[in-house]
Amino acid sequence: MGRHLIVQELVSADGFVAEPGGGLEFFAAVPDFGDIDRESVEDLRAVDTVLLGATTYRLFVDVWPTSEEIVAEAVNTTAKFVYSASLQAAPWGTWKPATVVPGDAVEHVRALKQEPGGTIMVWGSISIARALFAAGLVDELQLRVLPVVIGAGRTLFSAGTGRKVLTLLESKQYSSGVAVLRYGAA
Repeated sequence: MGRHLIVQELVSADGFVAEPGGGLEFFAAVPDFGDIDRESVEDLRAVDTVLLGATTYRLFVDVWPTSEEIVAEAVNTTAKFVYSASLQAAPWGTWKPATVVPGDAVEHVRALKQEPGGTIMVWGSISIARALFAAGLVDELQLRVLPVVIGAGRTLFSAGTGRKVLTLLESKQYSSGVAVLRYGAA
């Protein structure tokens, strides 16, 4: 059967996961993620592996190793793989470093899913998420829809993705204005 793989993305109400230049300033539309983060701590108990692309790794390593957010300990203590042809190492502050995988992410994840372990989570990492979707390795898509429209930017899926039928597993709304949508993708 294999391990469960979740792709989790923060997305604007008009469907963008990053601004045109790759920025994430639209995240500031939600000044307090506390209600979602408290619930995420519980959800992260099942996650024992996080997958990141090099760009997301660079964004995360500047924040999480020294963060005092409620989810920081879970983020910092979970094993991480960074897919990159350019990085030689992926330190994580005073925490255990991430493991750099220079080769094919799809083949590595295909093997990871067959190993014993808990849930595997992809955060951000658009190119990795796209490749894993194309390979049919994603079991669940979690969208955290932020109450902001940005008008242009990068989408999770490209025109070449083709049709993917999803099954709604759960939808929730939070006092922050964020809606969380969980879809089965297998």
